[in-house]
Formats: sequence, structure tokens, C-alpha cells
Amino acid sequence: MNRTIIVTDSTSDIPPAMAEALGIEVVPLTLMFGEEAFRDNLDMTPEQFYERLPRSPQLPTTSQPSPVEYMNVYRTILERYPDSSILSLHISSALSGTYQSAMLAKSMLEEEGEGITVVDTLSASYGFGVMVTHAARLSAEGKSVPEILESVEKLRLSRKLYFLVDTLEYLQKGGRIGKASAVLGTLLNIKPILSIDSEGVIYAVEKVRGRKKAVARMIELFKADLQGVNKINVAVGHTAEPESGKEFLNELAGHFTLEEQVLTNIGPVVGSHVGNGTLAVFIWPA
Repeated sequence: MNRTIIVTDSTSDIPPAMAEALGIEVVPLTLMFGEEAFRDNLDMTPEQFYERLPRSPQLPTTSQPSPVEYMNVYRTILERYPDSSILSLHISSALSGTYQSAMLAKSMLEEEGEGITVVDTLSASYGFGVMVTHAARLSAEGKSVPEILESVEKLRLSRKLYFLVDTLEYLQKGGRIGKASAVLGTLLNIKPILSIDSEGVIYAVEKVRGRKKAVARMIELFKADLQGVNKINVAVGHTAEPESGKEFLNELAGHFTLEEQVLTNIGPVVGSHVGNGTLAVFIWPA
């Protein structure tokens, strides 16, 4: 029986139990604290990471899986399921070289590579994790790769997302903003609201003073984006602080009818760029 196997990378921030239940193959990125290497979400949990991050004298670095790692994953799947197709969905190519690694792996497999489709989702964290879980559910229903791709693209275009960053320190350390902006932002208690544009690039939507005002502003932005939509599905990513995610869901429930609700950790690789106290909210029409 021809089936479609869904592959993704660990920056999709899909809760591990959900990935396992849906049969999604997750390839980890690597996180480096100095000379120590950890596979994202495997060798270091989000809880361990967010405890260590503020104490670390240097910012951890990250690296994508090599083309050989992807090639081995693809080959194993094709050997196990000879008649299968592979749909491999990855973090925005503007933010990581992960998509390029997967594309190189596909090209290295020559004839076998014909059954592999690699997708640049132009998003990050559960912003594309939702596309991956949607693809896995459609695959379980027996949908073909073109059918899955069409439905996933519709979801990508209807899904809205905002990140609320608690501190500018990590964006500054990672070279995303200047030091003067970070210092001024910290002094003024500025909480940036970020999003990802149609090219898959992170940009600042607004800077709001104080977290409470920033949360209220995020909800206003969602209401403007989703005019006329009442029933929504929502996922909230948090930095190993589920209570902050639940609080946001409670706030949101005052404005929308919430259908599917997912609480997930922002994994160590994504977390190394945004830091503790970040909230990432992903909404799509129910």
C-alpha cells in the first residue's frame, strides 16, 4: 500500500507524544553550549535548557542536521516502506539551513529521491508544526502528496502567528537587533511583538511597554487578522512555563470560541534565539 510518511525537524516544536501518535519522523537539530553538544529535545529537555540558559556566560549555538543525516532517515523509511512517498516539511530557509540539507539529501538519493518532496514552510516553531500535524492526519486518511500539499498551503495562508519576547537580550546576542536597542528596550520594559512575513523572515510588529499590555495588544492583533472568525484552533508555545500558556488561553477564550487547543514547549534551538519568558501564539480558523 502506497503511504505518505511525514518527516520534519525538531524546530517544529510538536509535543513529542503528538508526533509519536501521528507517526511523524522528527530529525533533531544540534545545540552547543561551548564544547558540549545536545540533540534538540532529546539530550536536553526544554526544562533543562531554560534553567541553564540564563546562567550560561555565552549564548548557545545551533546547527542543522547534515545532508547525510537526512539521507539516512529517508533511506531507512524507504527500505521499511518500499512503496511509500516521503513528505519532508521544514523551518523557513530564511532562518536555518535545514531545508537546504534536506534538499541535498534528496538529490544524493538519485532515483529513490523521486518519491521525496521537501517543503520550505516559510515559518518557525509550531507555526509550521501545525502544518506538519495537519499533513500527518491527511496522510492517515489516505490523501495523496498533491492533495496534502494543497491543503497544507491553504492552512499556511490562513494561520496567524505572533511571538511575545520577554527580553531583547537574546535577539541582540544573536545579532538580530543592535545592542543600543536592547539596552534601551530593557530600561523601558519594552516587550516586542514579532511575527514572520511571507518570505519566512522574522520582523518586529510592535514594541509595547509592559507584558500585560503586550498580551492585550496581541489579542487585538489576532482580532484584526481574524475579522468575522469566531471559532478558532490555537496553539501556545511557552518556555517550559505551561502556566503562562494557560493564562493566555484563558484571555483568548474571552474573545473567541476555542476548538483545538495545543500547549507546547518552544524547544531549545528556537529558545536559544528568543530566551526565557517568550510566548508564541498560533491561530487558525476551526
